Amino acid sequence: MLGLSIKEVSAALRDGRMSATQLCRTCLDRIQETRCLNAYITVTEDLAMRQALEADGRLSMGASGCQTCQQTRSEVHLRKPLGPLDGIPFSVKDNFCTKSIETTCGSRMLRGYRPPFHATVVQKLLDQGAVLLGKTNLDEFAMGAGSTDSVFGPVRNPWSYATPYCTYHSEGKDPESDWVITGGSSGGSAASVASLSSFLSLGSDTGGSTRNPGSLCGVVALKPTYGLLSRHGLIPLVNSMDVPGILTRNVQDAATVLGVLQGQDEKDSTTVSVPDSPASLPEDLDIRDVCVGIPKEYHAPGLSADTLAQWDRVAGMFEQAGARVMEVSLPHTQHSIVCYHVLCCSEVASNMARFDGLQYGHRSEVDSSTEALYATTRHEGFNDVVRRRVLSGNYFLLKQSHERYFVKAQQVRRLIAEDFWRVFRAGVDVLLTPTTLGDAARYADFIQEDNRTRSAQEDVFTQPVNMAGLPAVTVPTALSSRGLPIGLQLIGQTLQDRKLLTVAQWMEQRLDFPIICFHDDTQGQDGQTGSRERMQFRIIKDNTKSHAVIK
Repeated sequence: MLGLSIKEVSAALRDGRMSATQLCRTCLDRIQETRCLNAYITVTEDLAMRQALEADGRLSMGASGCQTCQQTRSEVHLRKPLGPLDGIPFSVKDNFCTKSIETTCGSRMLRGYRPPFHATVVQKLLDQGAVLLGKTNLDEFAMGAGSTDSVFGPVRNPWSYATPYCTYHSEGKDPESDWVITGGSSGGSAASVASLSSFLSLGSDTGGSTRNPGSLCGVVALKPTYGLLSRHGLIPLVNSMDVPGILTRNVQDAATVLGVLQGQDEKDSTTVSVPDSPASLPEDLDIRDVCVGIPKEYHAPGLSADTLAQWDRVAGMFEQAGARVMEVSLPHTQHSIVCYHVLCCSEVASNMARFDGLQYGHRSEVDSSTEALYATTRHEGFNDVVRRRVLSGNYFLLKQSHERYFVKAQQVRRLIAEDFWRVFRAGVDVLLTPTTLGDAARYADFIQEDNRTRSAQEDVFTQPVNMAGLPAVTVPTALSSRGLPIGLQLIGQTLQDRKLLTVAQWMEQRLDFPIICFHDDTQGQDGQTGSRERMQFRIIKDNTKSHAVIK
């Protein structure tokens, strides 16, 4: 059941072919089986089972059954199925506030912090009857590109244990030391979806932090238009670029979740209202009406041969189907990373000022003076990555530096956004680009470079989208020569998220990317028995989809 789409699971729950409690219990068992991935910081088992039981009550009765009962209107409402996500298990990145559930941001600074409210996007999922499984691991305060800098340890990519990758590096190497990263900073969320422990997960995306791990873990990752989803309750990194992201196993699931989460929020003044639209994406897209742009500046140094080959292949696939494919120019792309570094550090310096050891979070035992308390609390609570960004940001904001760095970066940001607007005004509907330079790096190799260098390398294709506030989605495309996922990115026009996802679905349907499922999910195909002691994947085929099987 864990390999099904949200739409298929929702239908099965409503038809009585499975129960929400059974589904929740299976997901919780899967979390335990895959705990070596370190995808979760907190598992809310008791809460999840209670929410699943409530969902079963609604789903079993249904709206028509309640109308015949002698109940009050409020009681009738509680017994109705709440929507397409009723009973569907989900996970949340641990930088979204969850009422009375520990929210740490992967940092010592917030260990033990239990917010008094839910983030708006979390509340909307709960209002739809979705079942919260737990909080997922991330780079500390979402500052990173590998999910390796959490105080709770790094997240492992489920594809590290797949047969293609294990076969590639089997000679003389130890799988326990040669595992690959998930990407970051939403690596725990991506790993939870890829390993089939949750059907959807919320991440955050400031410079690619949802799309990057989505690509490396082989799942769909959507970064919506800035302002389409509320940021209320998302602990901020860069307020002007932060967007809640959606990770699912297919594009239609992402569209379903987007339909639930989008809309204006009185608690977030940056949100915009959107017209109602059908939850399902249209199946009858005429690709001949679509113009696909290929940015020439995205042929960046370090782009792997595998990624380049897939980029060319998919561009050719669009062209052969009748879409108009044309090369376009985004000339200020080369300045994007430097511009982002200045703006990111500046806003980080401002946002991190709230963590002073007085209101909430970690407080140092050094209390000889207020100044000493502040200094030691922040030194003990933040890791090196956070401290460096705070120091850099404070420098950029100094009176003598403000015009030279911060103001100049804002001007360059405007030029980057205008590059996109110019291309879209010329008739381009979507841009097709790589998501990352290559497939997932070995953890041992990844940590050889500092966080800023790694982030600059990994975000080169994703970060300009955040500067411009545009929607973008990563679609899993193929396995590399190392047996690891490669994803490509589609970039759309402002508030044209639905059109973007429609094109992404057309692309997805023609790629047939394998998904991971456990051996006991495919019993009867070969009759073998699963083992929870060690994960070993192998690729099998059925009539509809490829699966990487854990046995």
